[in-house]
Amino acid sequence: MLELLPPPPTDPLWDLTEAYGADARPERLNLVLGVYRDDTGRTPVMAAVREAEIRLAHRSDSKEYRGLSGNTAFNRAMLDLVLGAHGPVDRAAAVQTVAGTGALRLLADLICRTRPGTTVWISDPAYVNHRPILEAAGLTVRPYGRRDAELGFDTAAMLADLRAAGPGDVVLLQGCAHNPTGVDPSPAEWESLAELAAVAGWVPFVDLAYHGLGDGLQADLRPTRLLAERLPEVLVAVSCSKNFGLYSDRTGCAIVLGASRAAVRHAETALQNAARTLYSMPPEHGAALVTTVLQDADLRAQWQAELEAMRGRIAANRTDLCAHLEALGWGGPARALARQKGMFSMLPLTAGQMLRLRRDHAVYGTTTGRINIAGIAGHQVPRLAQGIAAVLATS
Repeated sequence: MLELLPPPPTDPLWDLTEAYGADARPERLNLVLGVYRDDTGRTPVMAAVREAEIRLAHRSDSKEYRGLSGNTAFNRAMLDLVLGAHGPVDRAAAVQTVAGTGALRLLADLICRTRPGTTVWISDPAYVNHRPILEAAGLTVRPYGRRDAELGFDTAAMLADLRAAGPGDVVLLQGCAHNPTGVDPSPAEWESLAELAAVAGWVPFVDLAYHGLGDGLQADLRPTRLLAERLPEVLVAVSCSKNFGLYSDRTGCAIVLGASRAAVRHAETALQNAARTLYSMPPEHGAALVTTVLQDADLRAQWQAELEAMRGRIAANRTDLCAHLEALGWGGPARALARQKGMFSMLPLTAGQMLRLRRDHAVYGTTTGRINIAGIAGHQVPRLAQGIAAVLATS
């Protein structure tokens, strides 16, 4: 049987990560994977999360199954966090998932079960896993917007393209800190998106993976809350990997908002059924940690302070990189990077230039030009700027 399997494509991000691991140059920089690293190059466990782990270790007395929806206290906490204390939680349901990726897949399956072959619009460029997840669920994918060398992502083009989306379509929107470009719609553009969805009848599908790392936790959640308050139906995939540092604990949540409570109940059951066939039940540990943090006032305050410190260090890395590029005579790329936010930035480099950056300067980013700003130690910024400038100078 296995002899009949054609050679499948490999994952480009993990291919680059393996190449980085095989690179013997001590000065090499791994800016491929979207993980936060401190100035020592480590991905730390947040202090609030570590304290929650200690508390769980003392009180945990069972590893019994939680059920198809996972940890229901976690689900309630995520609804309150994402939608706000006064948000439309009465017409919403949440199901714990295997990280944000699992939430994307469960919600994609829900869309396909509701209307097979539905057209889902995604940004161009998009998070590398969006198209494969949607197409694997049997959905049709169309792009909106486009990459702009100066702007990173052209949000005006996004609005123009989405005027072609109609009733029954779904539009996948990144809630904040767009991956890979770092460019988000303005508040006015979010308002326009909500109005467009209301008039045209398409359903927003929000990928919320970086809240807290863009403009701050409340500001980053505002667009999702706006859509939830203005529109009858909204789908939200939530990840706790980045803002809680729970990368390997695979903690996430799928949220469905509907026009009626009955519709939401049916959607919740459909999500549970989809989970049953994929992995049965999600892992408990990460969800228990998040719940412990969010339900304790002191731990929650500590977590929010740590998250804000992480956001500040990421922003400082970007500002420092821009200053060094400006000093090296590359004001245009510096100004483009300065308009970006969050973990990622999109360099104005071609695939060939990114290859030269990797080959000649030991800087590993994706072939599309994406680098992980959150993965740079402060002392490495000048060398990164010099590498980018050298590649730009020889193009």
